[in-house]
Amino acid sequence: MKKISIVVPCYNEEENVEPISKAIIKEIEKLQNYTYELLFIDNCSTDKTKEEIIQLCEKNKNIKAIFNAKNFGQFNSPYYGMLQTTGDCTILICADFQDPVEMIPKFIQEWENGYKIVIGVKNKSQENRFIYFLRSIYYKMIKKLSDTEQIEHFTGFGLYDKDFIEVLRKLDDPTPFLRGIVAELGYQRKEIPYEQQKRRAGKTHNTFYKLYDAAMLSFTSYTKIGLRLATFLGIFVGLISFIIGIIYLVLKLIYWDRFAAGMIPLLIGMFFLGAVQLFFIGLMGEYILAINTRVMKRPLVIEEKRINF
Repeated sequence: MKKISIVVPCYNEEENVEPISKAIIKEIEKLQNYTYELLFIDNCSTDKTKEEIIQLCEKNKNIKAIFNAKNFGQFNSPYYGMLQTTGDCTILICADFQDPVEMIPKFIQEWENGYKIVIGVKNKSQENRFIYFLRSIYYKMIKKLSDTEQIEHFTGFGLYDKDFIEVLRKLDDPTPFLRGIVAELGYQRKEIPYEQQKRRAGKTHNTFYKLYDAAMLSFTSYTKIGLRLATFLGIFVGLISFIIGIIYLVLKLIYWDRFAAGMIPLLIGMFFLGAVQLFFIGLMGEYILAINTRVMKRPLVIEEKRINF
């Protein structure tokens, strides 16, 4: 019998872990000739999520748990959980029911048809329309700027064959961005559209800072345009400044007594160049930060405890 691994990342999901486990198990048991392991990886929750998961593990030995020693971020924890699976394929799904569990049989069917990667791609969403609109703009921008193919409205929700999981194990990347890795290194994939549901319970953990962090990780990992834009804009501003300088010199020579340049052009130029420099220093800092994180080779997570392994 083939074994299906399901990874459910958690952070403060005390109201969702038991319902999501029941829903996932129900979908798996509808299928024949499959065993399963359900792995909850908790990113150091501060509510009763840990206690709820421990109770689930005591009742069902097919349910496993990893508890992180601290919060290691929204990318490292799910990625690390996928590396700990032992199934013939691994399914990554959120605990908050925004990823519909009804997609699991569809993923498995396409996997049996020969696809080693089967992913869900949002074509609609019940989240805030403005946020969804901003996401759409971001995905289209990254897709145009990146040298690597990017997948629009893909969150990581999907099925991954054990061969691809082995590829992830060999990467040894301390700051993994699964969405980009799937597009860059993944096998031929099947994309299945779905409508993202509203969160069942609890509050979203996607703050502005976390969304910005995700955007910058993608931008610095898969685009060169940031640094090249600095070069191009520097050349352009320098050329414009040179032309304006020549014009002012000519006007001053022609109208020596009547032309008074004053300090305003100088101040405007200083503020403009200062703003440009600060922007690109910050952008270069993002690239340097990404390099620094990779060079340090820190572990993806530090485990506090694991159950039923």
